Amino acid sequence: MPRPDRSALLVDPRDLAALLSGPNPPLVLDVRWRLDRPDGRPEYLAGHLPGAVYVDLDHELASHGAPVDGRHPLPTVEVLQHAARRWGLRRGRPVVAYDDAAQMPASRARWLLRYAGVSDVRLLDGGYRGWVAAGLPVETGEPVAPEPGDIELEYGALPVLSIGEAAALPSGGTLLDARAPERYRGEVEPMDPRAGHIPGARNAPAASVLDADGRFLDADELRARFEALGVQDDAPVGAYCGSGVSAATTGLALELAGYEPALYPGSWSQWSNHPDRPVATGPDAG
Repeated sequence: MPRPDRSALLVDPRDLAALLSGPNPPLVLDVRWRLDRPDGRPEYLAGHLPGAVYVDLDHELASHGAPVDGRHPLPTVEVLQHAARRWGLRRGRPVVAYDDAAQMPASRARWLLRYAGVSDVRLLDGGYRGWVAAGLPVETGEPVAPEPGDIELEYGALPVLSIGEAAALPSGGTLLDARAPERYRGEVEPMDPRAGHIPGARNAPAASVLDADGRFLDADELRARFEALGVQDDAPVGAYCGSGVSAATTGLALELAGYEPALYPGSWSQWSNHPDRPVATGPDAG
């Protein structure tokens, strides 16, 4: 697969500022969210990009059910469509998502909208910090509610992995675990019932695909890193994480490097709640 133009997946802060002043400004989504502080609205109210709409990851980009489904299973397409229309998303309108947490929640928003059939969705490279560092203006408080959109969504535009498909993938391709190394190795597990990783998975922490300024590494460097983990052009590659959020960051990095990844939305939070699924621990076997 040829590598995509970086500008098809990411947008620089100054380029976004120019687009927002143009005739067809994108819908900008503020996806502030952290594991220890899931409600990002206070941060949004304290400062956000002009016209940006706040997105509630826990309630609009995820559902919540039995532990065997994981901590952030995908919302129904009806829930996502209702949320997207609240944001003001109309057919044909481009979208840009950002956050202040290493591109992880914004990557979840981007991947989910792409999975639901929205073709033009990009991330703000460098996130909110990059926008502020560029000296660009911010707004505070609650903006005027956008006019409701008319978007129609349908899941299936991107490949996903079921729990069984994730288990089988290492035998014929590469399964990447996007969590921090210590969680991958099973040394700590702050969230889920069992520590370790899916047998055969390789560790590719989501944070490792970004530079010190929160920008994605260039395609050549990403490709070299993924090749070192065994990713090949002629074999499938998938990604998972703790609950399906940071895996989308690794997935976007794979796209930048020229691969077509599948995501396992249930991720470790689902796998570890199935006692019949084996668990591996220790360092990457290579």
